[in-house]
Parts: sequence; structure tokens; C-alpha cells
Amino acid sequence: MAAPKKGRGPSGGQGRPGRALVIILIAMVALAGGMFLSGHTTPRLGIDLAGGTSITLKAKNQPGKPNAINPTNMDTAVGIIERRVNGLGVSEAEVQTQGSDNIIVNIPKGTNSEQAREQVGTTAQLYFRPVLTVAASGPEQPAPSGSPTPSGSATPKPGESAASDDKDKDKGEEATGEEATPSPSATTQGRAVSEGLKKAPTPTPTNSAEPKPSDSPEASPSADPATAKLQEEFTKLNCADPEQRAAAGKDALPTDSIVACGSNVPGSYEKYILGPAEVSGGDVDDAQGAIDQQTGEWIVSMEFSSAGAKKFQTITSRLSQQQPPMNQFAIVLDGEVVSAPSVRTALSKNAQISGSFDQQSAEDLGNILSYGALPLTFEEVSVTTVTAALGSEQLKGGLIAGGIGLALVVIYLVAYYRGLAFIALLSLLVSGILTYTIMSLLGPAIGFALNLPAVCGAIVAIGITADSFIVYFERVRDEIREGRTLRPAIERAWPRARRTILVSDFVSFLAAAVLFLVTVGKVQGFAFTLGLTTLLDVVVVFFFTKPLMTLMGRTKFFSQGGSWSGLDPKRLGAQPPLRRSRRVSASTEPKEA
Repeated sequence: MAAPKKGRGPSGGQGRPGRALVIILIAMVALAGGMFLSGHTTPRLGIDLAGGTSITLKAKNQPGKPNAINPTNMDTAVGIIERRVNGLGVSEAEVQTQGSDNIIVNIPKGTNSEQAREQVGTTAQLYFRPVLTVAASGPEQPAPSGSPTPSGSATPKPGESAASDDKDKDKGEEATGEEATPSPSATTQGRAVSEGLKKAPTPTPTNSAEPKPSDSPEASPSADPATAKLQEEFTKLNCADPEQRAAAGKDALPTDSIVACGSNVPGSYEKYILGPAEVSGGDVDDAQGAIDQQTGEWIVSMEFSSAGAKKFQTITSRLSQQQPPMNQFAIVLDGEVVSAPSVRTALSKNAQISGSFDQQSAEDLGNILSYGALPLTFEEVSVTTVTAALGSEQLKGGLIAGGIGLALVVIYLVAYYRGLAFIALLSLLVSGILTYTIMSLLGPAIGFALNLPAVCGAIVAIGITADSFIVYFERVRDEIREGRTLRPAIERAWPRARRTILVSDFVSFLAAAVLFLVTVGKVQGFAFTLGLTTLLDVVVVFFFTKPLMTLMGRTKFFSQGGSWSGLDPKRLGAQPPLRRSRRVSASTEPKEA
């Protein structure tokens, strides 16, 4: 009685192969339904197929920060750049690190893609610095002391300083320049800059005109080396020169006093000596471009955090007690003065930046400030633009290559396995449906984009999936060659085929996982697709191919081993009579005994 129970074990275990087929059918219907309900009926395409721009940014070493380029700062920069780009409405942008100091930004072609490209590498190091000295820079340029920038909760009228009192309204815009401020000696100017270096400016007015060498014997003792160096840089700085303007104020630490350039009127430039930063962009909670309702000009409205509001109140309270131009604070973005408003009263929670903004520049700056400053400085190493036409040609080429590969596999299966090719083709179809629906859903879920290497990975997966079928079919045929009938051959072949398939797929998946972890960019698309299709191969073989093979083994076409079934014992070289004689002798021996 033990022998029959053992024989029925595998048969009983496979007596309900329809259950496994129902499970995978439900999974396919659920995935397809989710794909249609979500509205993402096609896989998301990468820029090499859909067209777009790929930008490579390289992190630069910063003075005083030898270890700034580290994984933490790189990951922070990736998050900030991604939020900036997506904040502009550019969907499906890809931002990822490459190596230890590179960031790859892939921006699909579409709305605001060019605007996003301009923002990806913008460092957006924003600081509020007190103004120590200001002068016109460049030939025959006026020397404004700063723009009449609205600032604080109250919005001043055009021509007024921030939060001006009613008794001062008749004075109009504060004037700083040779006509407005008498020129003190170089000693006075040196003393003001020295005090600024100590972050304790004195109320002594400073020279707003171009500094001139002084032969006064008092000049030397008043200036320490740091002050003398700043005055020398200030004297030599010509903001009308693009190279000097770009270099001024760059790569300076927040605790340093700097010289910087600004432009309140297109074509005219001012140069500044600025004290150490007292408020940074990190203290800004929210910022957005908006239209000033009183002036009709575009401004950037900012709201500080609690800690930032206290710092801002401290600096504006002190500056409001100073004389022009030391009652101004400069808003410095990436080393450039974008605005230098005057302060008449202490401000705290809110502030506004005004200047030569249009809608796009105001919204861009608001977007950058909202998501924070990059912790590192980057330079643009390369920019690659892929047209949509080129992308469609590449996609077409990939699909043609996949079609040719699939056709060759089908021809081989039909020619060699004949009827068994029907099972293999249905399994390939199920694998293809699962792969397509999952890729379509992974686009909006995790940002997966089907690029050309990923298409190559899918093509390679056709061979991996077909290899699993071949392993199983050959095991079944081996059992038939040994003289077994089809149904026992199917069950006895499965354990050995299963082990081989699992080992083969494990090796493929391990290779894909390692490739995914050690590479970046498009190669990861190949590795991801290869790993995904390898996992699906296991699912399809276990839940579809094996149950379907069991059901087909019960049909007359396959069980009789016809010449077109692919399981013909004669074509396989089997010797059924030999197997039968052994069975007969085995059954008659007990009777003779």
C-alpha cells in the first residue's frame, strides 16, 4: 500500500494545476487593471528615447572645507536639485550621483525644460551681509547706494527706503554718492571697514564714491592688513569687466568680509565692501515670486524661520541706527549682490527682494530659495541634448532588434520542439504581459524610465526565459528516452529542472544586482530590467509553464507522443519494450515465488 501512495504523491500535488494558472491570471488582470486605472498605459521613456537634455555636474573643492565633497552632501544636493526641477513643473526628471563627485541630471524634453536646465547647477548660496562701502564701478556709471527695495511687512512706495517714516517721505530715495555724501578721508573709510570686520559697524558714515589714494599719515595706522587688502581689492575691482564681476565674492566663507558686484539698472554696476554674513538662505522658510501691488514690479517675497527671524531682526535693528550707506544690507546670491535695501526700522518675519526682476527670474529665485542652497559648488562638465526624433529612431531600432530576437527564438522552438513550442510561446506571452504592465506602473511609482540599455536588458531576458523552458523540456524528454510515459515523465523531470532553473536564474539575478549597485546612469537601467525579468522568469515557470505542461500532458495529442508533439519516443530514441519487459518480469516474479 505504501508504493501506490508514494506514486500518487506527485500526481496529487499536481492534480490541481488550474489553481496556479488562476493565480497568475488574477495577477495579470490586477496589474493590467491598475495600469489602465492609473492612466499610465505605456512605460515611461528615458531621455535617450523620448528626447531631452542630460547634464553632468562636477563638485568643486571649497576654500576652508577640504572634506565638503562627501556622500552626505552629494545626496543632499541630489535631493535639492530634484525638488528644484520638479518645482518648475518638469515631471519625470532624473537626478543621481555618479562616482564620488559627479551628479547626472536628465531632463526630459517638455514644458520648462530649458528653465530647469538653468537652475540645476545654481549653487544658490544666499547671504544677508551689512554694507560697509559702495561705489559706482565702470566708466561713466552712476553710483547708487542700493535699490529702494521694499522690505519687511510694510511695503514702501517707490522712491522710499524700507519702512520709512512719514516725516522722511519728502526726502525721496536715499542718495549716496559724491553729490550726496561728503568724502571723508581714507582713515575714516578704513576705520569703517575695520569695524565691519569685527561685525560691529560704527555710525561713522563711509565714502560712497570711488576710493582715492590718500597721502594722509593717518591712513596707515588705522588700517590692519585685512582692511588694507579689502580696500586694495575694492579699488582695483571693475564690475564692468565680466571676468572680474564673476570672480568677485565667489568661494568666500560666510565669516569673511568680501568685495562684490551688483547691478540695479541694466548696464550699470556698483561695487561693495560687505561685512560677514549674519543671515543665510538656510534661514528662509519659504520664498516665491510675486508682483508688488503698489509698484507693479516683480519681487521675491521671503518668510524666515523662527531662528532666521531673530537673526534678521537683530541685523535690521542695528542697521536702522546707522548712516547711509551703512544702514543697508546686501542680499548676496552666489557672490553677486542682487539687492541692497536701506533699513529704517527693525524687521523680523518677512522680507522682500526687489531688483531688475521679470516674471521668470523672480519665480526662479523664489523656487531656488524655497528648496534651499546646494551644500556644494558645481561646475557644468558636459551637456548632451537628444532630440525626440533621434530618441524615436533609437526606440524603433531597439524594438526591431527585440522583434528579430523573438522571431529567432520562435523559429528555433517550433523547429526543434514542435508542439512544445505552443507552451513556450504562451509562457513568453505571459512573461511579456507581466513585464510590460509592471514597467508601466513602476514609472509613476518609483520613477523608472525605460531607456535604450533597459530595452537591451529586456531583449536579453527573452533568451533567459527561453532557456528555462528548454531546461524543463529537455528533462522531460530525457525521462521519455528512459522509457517512461509522458505524465510520469513530466512529474519526475520537474524537481531536477527546477533546481537547474533556480540556480541559473539566481546567477543572472546576482549579476544584475551587482551591476545595479556598482554602476550609475543608463547601465542601471539595463541591470534593473535584467533583474526584473529574471524574477518574472521564476514566477512564470513555476505558476504557468509547469501547470500548463501538466494539463497538456493529459491531452491526447501530447500523451500519445505524436510526431508533431515534440515528445515522440521514436524520434527521441526511447525503447519502450525494454521498459515494459522489466515491468512484466517484476510483476511476475512474486507469482513464481
